[in-house]
Amino acid sequence: MDNRTEKRRVGDMGESLAADWLKRQGFKILDRNYLTKFGEIDIVGKKDGKIVFFEVKTVTQETSGGGFPWQNEDHYEPEDNIHPWKLKRLSRTIEIYLSDKNIDEDSDWQLDCLSVYLDGEGRLIKIEQVEDVF
Repeated sequence: MDNRTEKRRVGDMGESLAADWLKRQGFKILDRNYLTKFGEIDIVGKKDGKIVFFEVKTVTQETSGGGFPWQNEDHYEPEDNIHPWKLKRLSRTIEIYLSDKNIDEDSDWQLDCLSVYLDGEGRLIKIEQVEDVF
């Protein structure tokens, strides 16, 4: 029996689809679900010498109110869930990651958001990347 909530199950599916998509974009996946007391980094990737921390937001037609942002400008955008307090927690988690992995804090890195859109059956519609969130 799967004890995960539906939200967690959808989130996990979105993260797996995002990781596969990133590999096709040329990223090497360094870590997934890096957890500290401040928060979690969904995916850590590297491409062209730059480390990119990815916050993955997954939305289905049901959770978006039946439509997607490109269908109706009033609809929810997944990256809207990255509030200032979430950015602060992610920043602390990134600092810990860099220290934990002995990576110089002056290294080239950034935080991106991946919005994963699924249809009502859980099939991938598209993935959008918002680069350099802070």
